[in-house]
Amino acid sequence: MTQPPEERRPPLTPQLALRVAIAGGFALTMFAIIFFRLWFLQVLSGEQYLAQASQNIVRDVAIPAPRGEILDRNGNVLVASQRALAVQISPPDLPVPLQSSELTQPPAKDAAVYDRLAWVLGMSTKRVRCSVSGDGVVRLSPIGCDVAQQEALLPYANVTVKTDVVPDVQYYIAERQDEFPGVSVEQVYLRNYPLGTLAAQLFGTVGPINASELKEARNRGVSENAIIGQSGLEYYYDRYLRGVDGADRVEVNSLGQFTGDLSRHNPISGHSLKLSLDVGLQKVGQQSLQQSIDSNPPANGGAFVALNPENGEVYAMGSLPTFNPNIFTKTLSEATYKQLNNPASNFPLLDRAIQSAGPTGSTFKPITATAALESGAWSLNDTFDDSGQFCIDGECRHNSGGAVDGVLDLQNAIRVSSDDFFYNLGARTNADPTTHPNGGALQQWARAFGIGQPTGIDLGGEVTGNLPTPRWRAHVDQLELECEQGIGPYKGDGRHSSCGIADGRPWSIGDNINLAVGQGDVQVTPLQLAVVYSALANGGTIVRPHLGLDIQNADGTVLQKIDPPPSRHINLNQVYLDAIREGMRAAASQPGGTSADVFGNFPEQVYGKTGTAQYNGQQDYSWYACFVPATATTKPIAVVVTVEQGGFGAVAAAPVARQILSQWFFGKPGAYVAGSSQTL
Repeated sequence: MTQPPEERRPPLTPQLALRVAIAGGFALTMFAIIFFRLWFLQVLSGEQYLAQASQNIVRDVAIPAPRGEILDRNGNVLVASQRALAVQISPPDLPVPLQSSELTQPPAKDAAVYDRLAWVLGMSTKRVRCSVSGDGVVRLSPIGCDVAQQEALLPYANVTVKTDVVPDVQYYIAERQDEFPGVSVEQVYLRNYPLGTLAAQLFGTVGPINASELKEARNRGVSENAIIGQSGLEYYYDRYLRGVDGADRVEVNSLGQFTGDLSRHNPISGHSLKLSLDVGLQKVGQQSLQQSIDSNPPANGGAFVALNPENGEVYAMGSLPTFNPNIFTKTLSEATYKQLNNPASNFPLLDRAIQSAGPTGSTFKPITATAALESGAWSLNDTFDDSGQFCIDGECRHNSGGAVDGVLDLQNAIRVSSDDFFYNLGARTNADPTTHPNGGALQQWARAFGIGQPTGIDLGGEVTGNLPTPRWRAHVDQLELECEQGIGPYKGDGRHSSCGIADGRPWSIGDNINLAVGQGDVQVTPLQLAVVYSALANGGTIVRPHLGLDIQNADGTVLQKIDPPPSRHINLNQVYLDAIREGMRAAASQPGGTSADVFGNFPEQVYGKTGTAQYNGQQDYSWYACFVPATATTKPIAVVVTVEQGGFGAVAAAPVARQILSQWFFGKPGAYVAGSSQTL
């Protein structure tokens, strides 16, 4: 008999039943997990995620704060923030609200707005190569490129197309708003330099913060739209000058597209920075330096420093050639930038006071005198017969112009700047390079004075210079060898007959002899030399030069004093120091003194030293370094001047120093008095 269909099914085996039970249990477990997770998200954490969701649709569009002013010590404005008009585009308000997918190919109606705006602003409409984040390089109009680049980074912020436009542009766009949907003219702040080229290299530049700068600790919490200091004083004191940005709080959707305004928080201006600079002294320094350059061809540049030798306050510091920093407040053309930063114009952007180092000539001799006396290599009772030459190891050196100065003690050797005398001290202070790789007494004391080290001035970017030692020479010789062989750091560069790094010879006594008169491989900046002469003036304190004096709020209330401690103090024997000072005073006041024809009739006591440095086969560089003690009404001052290719120190540099001192003590520069001494 035929069985019913249900009776024909195979029986459920134990193995199959186990599998069904396991699968059912797993499904039940997964369902329980999912259910618990949903319950956790919806019930336990619902309010938390709701709050986060609300925050996700709110964005803050930064309103940069006006930066604080920079003032001189007397309250004169050196740098200000000036209101300006900027043309901006709001992508959500364009004829076709811009989508992220349309950045590299803007809709035709939007592109038409860009082109109409370009005509008003005098900008090109020609398509150029444009790098857009995430989309590579495409071809867009300049305005289209600006919109694409900024919208890719901050899709909810306005795009700035051009700054510092004239009011007529604002009126034109406002009257034709239907032709320029999404375009507005907003107020922004630009840096302004009312005194033009005065102290131009000191202030530095400002600019929009970039992605890498946002990651720096010093910029923690700073808005992506912030304008920050990029160099110079603007960089060093940025946290005070920057102020607090405001913000427009806007609503955006999940795609980051603008949907509406919510609120506004106005920005708070930055604090003012008061400098130790004296505008009057700075003007005289730049004017007299330019006069010296013009009077001593082929001179083509130079620098000066004037500071308080007691505490390091910088009264004036300038560099020529210079530039007008107002050019950086607008779009800078490539041609203009090249003109500011090339050999043909002698690098106007370079701050020669801290970024140009070289031999200082005889201004180095007080350091040599200190080293010889303090080490016992020379005494104040010793004399040297200057016969017009100094010979050692079969090599003879001569005084400038073949001068024969006769029997000299230390003071008179400084007065007439006898090279032969100081060649002798250089030989006496040399040390065996195998046992003293860092040099002997001369290097020890030069290092103590700060040669070959940054001064720590509040600018950044200063070069360290160089103090030649046996260890240094061995290092550069090794670099030369590796470069010639194409190995080490020069691997892959190929072999060379000579790289010009070094001549391959070991340290010799001649190196120390050259150093003793500020020649050879020594590299010193004008500011470093000013610190040395400050120590000679104050008795051995190595001051930390600084331009900042205090931080003030808008009403002039001092919020913070800026008075950095000295770097260190070196112990100078007072008897030796007095003797060196006596020689410097005689050099500036007594017959035969190298700067006596410049300062002999100067009413204040000048302690000075000329220097004439031989440099890379060029016309000699002119140097003058000096200090003047305080008077009953005036603070002390130390001054260093250098004139590139200016010739002898008394001829080009000393006259500039005299005018700076005249302005400091008497309120006017007085006559330009050129010296005639032709000593190195």
